[in-house]
Amino acid sequence: MSFDIEIPNVTKFDLYTKEQLITQYHLVERELRLALKEINKLKQQNVTDTQLSLFMDEHIADLEEMVFSKSSEKYKKSDTPKDKKEPSLPRVRKPSERYPNLPVREVIVRPPHPPNCDCCGSQMSETELTEESEQINVIPKKFEIIRQQLVKYNCGSCHGHMVTTQAPVRIMEGSSYSDNMIIDVGLSKYCDLIPIERYSAIAARDGVVGLPANSLIECTHYLAQFVIGGFQRLEQEQKNESYLNFDETPHRMLEQHGDKSWYLWGFSSKKGVIFECHNTRSADVSSEILKNSKCSVIMSDAYTGYGKSVDEVNKQRLIDGLPLIAQSLCNAHARRNFFKRRAQPEAQKFIDEYVEIYKINSECKEKPQDEVFILRQKMRPHFETMKEMAQKQINHYSEKSKMFKAMNYFLTYYEGLTYCLKDPLVPLDNNSMESLLRNPVIGRKTWLGTHSEKGARTQTILFSLVQSCKLLRVNPRDYFPVLIQNIKNKQVPLTPYEYLQSLYI
Repeated sequence: MSFDIEIPNVTKFDLYTKEQLITQYHLVERELRLALKEINKLKQQNVTDTQLSLFMDEHIADLEEMVFSKSSEKYKKSDTPKDKKEPSLPRVRKPSERYPNLPVREVIVRPPHPPNCDCCGSQMSETELTEESEQINVIPKKFEIIRQQLVKYNCGSCHGHMVTTQAPVRIMEGSSYSDNMIIDVGLSKYCDLIPIERYSAIAARDGVVGLPANSLIECTHYLAQFVIGGFQRLEQEQKNESYLNFDETPHRMLEQHGDKSWYLWGFSSKKGVIFECHNTRSADVSSEILKNSKCSVIMSDAYTGYGKSVDEVNKQRLIDGLPLIAQSLCNAHARRNFFKRRAQPEAQKFIDEYVEIYKINSECKEKPQDEVFILRQKMRPHFETMKEMAQKQINHYSEKSKMFKAMNYFLTYYEGLTYCLKDPLVPLDNNSMESLLRNPVIGRKTWLGTHSEKGARTQTILFSLVQSCKLLRVNPRDYFPVLIQNIKNKQVPLTPYEYLQSLYI
């Protein structure tokens, strides 16, 4: 027996309701209208069919990038041979070997009663042998109350005078929070990026319920004001350096500042970083920094404000007979312009050249200056190849094209991008400064912004000191108690770099 079964030819449109079909139609109609509008604009600009095709391909690539791409800018050349050899697994080290500075507490583990022998049933006796294992343990934060009693003295001879022991100098006189507590609150926020409200919630789980967030925020203001001497010395330390990295990022002021845009500015050297918060992105900020510095080369992106600052300060230096400032530009920005177009074969060629440049740059680490200079000359052919490619291909693209803008950026700022070939002390890019800005940016997203100019000032002081410690691989929780004790003893407050040097004396 056979059955003739008719299978209906069903498409996805048959599954839509009338309302869904109408919605889909309107979406397609809107996209088509936008595409036609863009095509008409391009035709009015006398764009060729080839340029129009490139533009549309680029527009599609942008949409794919926005929807499907990862945020990482890692890239591997297509012709790079894959290493098929599986690496041998390293020996797993014990915790005491990985962390030799941690104290070790030995615990002898015995059963409640000695075991019986499986062979004869007799009770077994303890040997001197053990089987050893290690685990990393943590002791949760412990809160306590310090009841301070100031001893009083009187005169046993005349009984006419009494003296009370002078109270120790404190960060916040008369406060119910100890100095250790204030340091912990400040570093929890500006080092570990824990919002103050969350700090209060953590304390509540440890039994300290109801710590008012407002008073803890006030603690951070007092801490910043107490260590301002260290901040000022750090600021002067940076201005005495010959090479400075500059960058800025938007900063949100939450109250009573209208629509005025604020920015967090940063300038750094190998010894530390300084942040400043201003309600402008104008060149006046960087000009003021450079006027009072001994800087001879700055590293930055191609933001015109930095170029304007360099020109302004150089005019005055010419009058004063001082060395002029040179501007080196960040290659990571130039590479990023091509990386965003990496779906296009032309862009991949530029990225491949940058792969070779960064390979050479990795060989320069911890090498003396003369060797770095020789190695960097190997980068020159790769830069020249990109320049030649850009000059040949740029006219194939519309001026509105992202690929045109990437090539034009590279050609326009070629001199600044290749300045690192002249000076071995100048970095290839501005990634170090961008890394230093990462914590303030993450913090901005975590606690949304600052409520006042006082809060912005506190942020710049504490972030400057903390990020300088991180740059030098100094533990901020080791540095801050030393800095505060120096201030209490009326000694010169050490910068993070000076503190690091003191460890080796």
